[in-house]
Amino acid sequence: MNIKGIFGKNLKYYRKENKLSQEKLSEKVDITVKHLSEIERGIVFASASLMEKLAENLNIPIFAFFLTDDSIYYDNIMLARIEKAIIHNIKYTMENIKMGIFDKPV
Repeated sequence: MNIKGIFGKNLKYYRKENKLSQEKLSEKVDITVKHLSEIERGIVFASASLMEKLAENLNIPIFAFFLTDDSIYYDNIMLARIEKAIIHNIKYTMENIKMGIFDKPV
């Protein structure tokens, strides 16, 4: 995937994580919905000033737009998901211990 595609994919991801429609985000950064859609699809590239506006409105650092699947970056949303999964697994394990499932020989 090229840099425009990576940027667009990440922009769409963070827009949705912030529960913003294309209409709402485009309004906040003063561009058309069509322009935002073209950026998200990797057709056109955002200017530096638009990148700053997008990052500010999505509460992320600009570099987050350029991360790939090989990159490691944990934002508050990701950390909340990890914490929720850990708590779920701890509760599940504790319930099984209380029911004696782990005490039975295999």
